[in-house]
Amino acid sequence: MASFQLMALASEQFEALLDQSDAELEALGVLRVVVDEKPGFPCRVSLADAEVGETVLSLTYTHHDVSSPYRASGPIFIRTKVPTAMPAPGEIPIMFRHRLLSLRAYDTAAMLVDAEVVEGTQLEDAIRSLFASANASYLDIHNAKPGCYDCRVVRS
Repeated sequence: MASFQLMALASEQFEALLDQSDAELEALGVLRVVVDEKPGFPCRVSLADAEVGETVLSLTYTHHDVSSPYRASGPIFIRTKVPTAMPAPGEIPIMFRHRLLSLRAYDTAAMLVDAEVVEGTQLEDAIRSLFASANASYLDIHNAKPGCYDCRVVRS
C-alpha cells in the first residue's frame, strides 16, 4: 500500500506568464531558456525533464509559503503548455531517479523536523523513512547540489 504521493505545481498558476513578451518576463525576473541538454531542466509542473530544443521558463517561486522561519523560495523551471503531472500514490517520476536529492520534513507548524540527502534511486525508501515519524506532516524535495525545489510529498 502506498503511503505517499508527489504533488506537482499546478500549471494554471503560470498561465499568465505564457503570453508575455521577453521584455515583460524579464521585468518580472522570469527568463525564457532554450533547453540544451537532457537531463538538466526538470519541470516542476510535468515532473519530467524538458527535451533538448524545448523552451522553458526560469523563475523564482515561493515553494514554502508559510509563516515560519522556514519560508522559502528559489529558482525553478517550467515547461510551457504542459498538463500538471498527477503521479499515482507511491509513483516516483523518472526525473528524480538520476539526481542527488535533499528531502526536508516539516511538521504541521511548518517547522523542519528532519532532513536527508539521497540518490534518486533511494527516494522511495527515504520518503517512507521520514514519514515514519509522526511529526512529519509533509516533505519537500530539492535537487541537493543546486538546492532548487522539485515538489511536495504528502501522505496518501
